[in-house]
Amino acid sequence: MSPESKKLFNIIILGIAFMFMFTAFQTCGNVAQTVIRSLNSTDFHGSGYTSMAIIYGVFSASNLITPSVVAIVGPQLSMFASGLFYSMYIAVFIQPFPWSFYTASVFIGIAAAESDRRTVFIALTVISLVGTVLFFLIRKPDSENVLGEDESSDDQDLDVNESAQNNMTKAVDAFKKSLKLCVTKEMLLLSITTAYTGLELTFFSGVYGTCIGAINKFGTEEKSLIGLSGIFIGIGEILGGSLFGLLSKNNRFGRNPVVLLGILVHFIAFYLIFLNMPGDAPIAPVEGTDSSAYIKPSKEVAIFCSFLLGLGDSCFNTQLLSILGFLYSEDSAPAFAVFKFVQSICAAVAFFYSNYLLLHWQLLVMVMFGFFGTVSFFTVEWEAAAIVARGSDYRSI
Repeated sequence: MSPESKKLFNIIILGIAFMFMFTAFQTCGNVAQTVIRSLNSTDFHGSGYTSMAIIYGVFSASNLITPSVVAIVGPQLSMFASGLFYSMYIAVFIQPFPWSFYTASVFIGIAAAESDRRTVFIALTVISLVGTVLFFLIRKPDSENVLGEDESSDDQDLDVNESAQNNMTKAVDAFKKSLKLCVTKEMLLLSITTAYTGLELTFFSGVYGTCIGAINKFGTEEKSLIGLSGIFIGIGEILGGSLFGLLSKNNRFGRNPVVLLGILVHFIAFYLIFLNMPGDAPIAPVEGTDSSAYIKPSKEVAIFCSFLLGLGDSCFNTQLLSILGFLYSEDSAPAFAVFKFVQSICAAVAFFYSNYLLLHWQLLVMVMFGFFGTVSFFTVEWEAAAIVARGSDYRSI
């Protein structure tokens, strides 16, 4: 197999593996609070929101040390171990206990009758494990598999030791660069935008599905609507990601119009959700809520908002990744580490306050961060456009 074919093969395997893993995990996260809320009437007592807060809190901290771990054990084994932890978290829902539920949440960071719940989560666990096993199909580059015929055993050992030292040096350098990037003006401004993506990630991946499942006026379809909501969030993500991801390469108007579209789409979604759903939906008891908002709860409006949430999220993420890649083309790893750190810690905070805040307060928090995050992104994008107009290098400024 040629090097180019091997790279393409690895990309395909990675895509399929992550598709299996995160299909299972995102589905689990979307229904976690609803399932746990129904279990709280038994001997089990826990919170899906708290679980997700632990996951993203540990994830945010682990972003700072992950390069060192990967340098020591290698990317393939690292991804396999991570996949096992994801699968373990999902499997806990088959027969949950509070201690195992929250313990699995920590490891992740580095409904209906009981029989239905077990069937669903057994299936999700199997899906996640399939994705995890696929990591073993990844082919190593030829330079890692083939050694020169003239090399002696001592030379090989010396090369391995030097390679490990070089990897550790790179990991330490990446960590130092991440800390330095945290306090630059551009990264501080983009951190506001990134914080917003963390808050709305929490909302569409965990809170919104819980709200839909808690509204009794949706009738017997309230629980099945959670899955339909997740599907339409995915449709919005796919549509926006494919469209704006391609446009970002040859977009003469820059990134600001896409981000502006994203915030307008989200504001429309937030307004419709405010009108359509009662304020106590995120924290409703196991029997749900009979409250109404400002209009009669509409299933069609709820699903349409799911699509808008996914579409708006793709607008922000494609453009954030694009501008980070432009500004920090030579130091992309530390820049993206900072991005994931800020996004994850804000997601953790949002999952924590989702245990207590009514829906309209959660929407207000996102509106405020969304507005200021958009303005801060515009500021950085204008500077980036000025760099391109002058034909200069960002690093020379």
